[in-house]
Amino acid sequence: MAQRTLPLPRQQSFSPPVVPNPFVYPGRLSAGDKLRLVLLGIILLPLRAICMVILLLLSWLSASVATFRHTGGASVPLKGWRRSMIQATLSCLTRTLFFVMGFRVKVKGKVASLQEAPVFVAAPHSSFFDAIVSALTGMPSIVSRAENLSTPVFGTILSSLQPVAVSRQDPDSRKSTVTEITSRALSRGQWPQILIFPEGTCTNRSCLITFKQGAFIPGVPVQPVLLRYPNKLDTVTWTWQGYSLKELCIMTLCQLFTRVEVEFLPVYVPTEEERNDPILFANRVRQTMATALKVPVTDHTFEDCRLMISAGQLTLPMEAGLVEFTKISKKLNLKWNHVREQLDTFAAIASASKGGRIGIEEFAEYLKLPISDVLRELFLLFDRNGDGTIDFREYVIGLSILCNPANTEETIHMAFKLFDQDDDGTITEKEFACIIQSALGLPDLDVSNLFKEIDADETGKLSYDEFKNFALEHPEYAKLFTTYLELQRHQLGISEEDDNIQSSEAKHTPIRKPAVLVSETRSTARNKVCPADCEEDNSSTSDKKDD
Repeated sequence: MAQRTLPLPRQQSFSPPVVPNPFVYPGRLSAGDKLRLVLLGIILLPLRAICMVILLLLSWLSASVATFRHTGGASVPLKGWRRSMIQATLSCLTRTLFFVMGFRVKVKGKVASLQEAPVFVAAPHSSFFDAIVSALTGMPSIVSRAENLSTPVFGTILSSLQPVAVSRQDPDSRKSTVTEITSRALSRGQWPQILIFPEGTCTNRSCLITFKQGAFIPGVPVQPVLLRYPNKLDTVTWTWQGYSLKELCIMTLCQLFTRVEVEFLPVYVPTEEERNDPILFANRVRQTMATALKVPVTDHTFEDCRLMISAGQLTLPMEAGLVEFTKISKKLNLKWNHVREQLDTFAAIASASKGGRIGIEEFAEYLKLPISDVLRELFLLFDRNGDGTIDFREYVIGLSILCNPANTEETIHMAFKLFDQDDDGTITEKEFACIIQSALGLPDLDVSNLFKEIDADETGKLSYDEFKNFALEHPEYAKLFTTYLELQRHQLGISEEDDNIQSSEAKHTPIRKPAVLVSETRSTARNKVCPADCEEDNSSTSDKKDD
């Protein structure tokens, strides 16, 4: 008998990322590190705190003077002595502030002028201490949350830089932010340079995640800026899972010194193709920076962070929510809200398991079916890496590639006709049981619970609307049905192959054996798909139910 080979579609582009989770930094302090921080902190912490307060007050005073009676607010750029004061005074005070905090800065490369590059793009973004780049580039404008501008002292200093403000309450904020960045970048020197961290969130510097398009939509030359923190004890990395802002500040101030390297790469001038395609422009700049940093790139983005938070709220491990949203949304045409809804379903299935993954047992329990060969084959289609479990990323890909395309109106209608053996427009529990039992090869299977779940109006019969609604809400069953049809066709093919072999043998033997008709084969009948105990009751089934 021919061995059936199950097709397992595996696109290389959907392979797992090189860095599974760039948003976690599980830093652990040894006993020696803790002792050293305590001893140094007794002396350094109070002295540095006093100096920082003095420098912040001086910065606030300088910012207040520079913006005093400035007409036009944030919509009119600072010019003349005002801008010179910001560049000279605030830049110097900020450098002094970082020196007092213990930072030892090493600069490589040359800072580009406004005419050479209107935009700086800095990465990897891993800490609030990355603000050191502002002091080294002459205090350019930055992109900041609108709420930060109302912060005492710090808000005045930030306002003097005339940042591009982003409001989370304004639904059109993203569009207006891009418009403002473009307007400033194309102002031909009217506005100062803009510093942007295109990753949009902090990572652990193990890779470069997706770059947002904002810095690249204007199509102007940009200067890539690299950040490195080559320290034995890392007290600066601020990720979604790891030390808090307060903890990092205290530990850093208790360090004798903290090294940081800032490298200015040559200005990247976009080609005509890149000017017309911001995504291509962003990806090529990112690849240039990743090559210089010797780190990989992944398709994670801030939306993955949102899914991480949602996963934690659903009592799943936070990393369970990571799907490389940029890749998934682009290739499968999925919106964040849709993926978030799928996370709810995934959490309901995986709640009984440990580690936020679905095993074959949880998969069978969710489908209210026993473990069988057909169910195992369906499970293997989801389990892309073959580790015996389904993570959320595999679940999303599986639903989109395997189940949703199979869950068409034609497929649902064909399935309903197959279940409706007497062609009366409804499906009884006995008819439903016949097909499910045959599909799974389990003649004694009790499917009453599954039937009751589909039977929304509790009439004891399934209408087409009930059947369709359930199929649309549970696309896994669509693939289970098509997998069953595939098995049926395969068995038919084997039977026909055996018949041909028998016929060939009969031509060369004096004794003729009666050919066995495929339609008479119990397990693969063309017009009867029920097991033996249902065969007699459905003997009048018409030929239009052919598999």
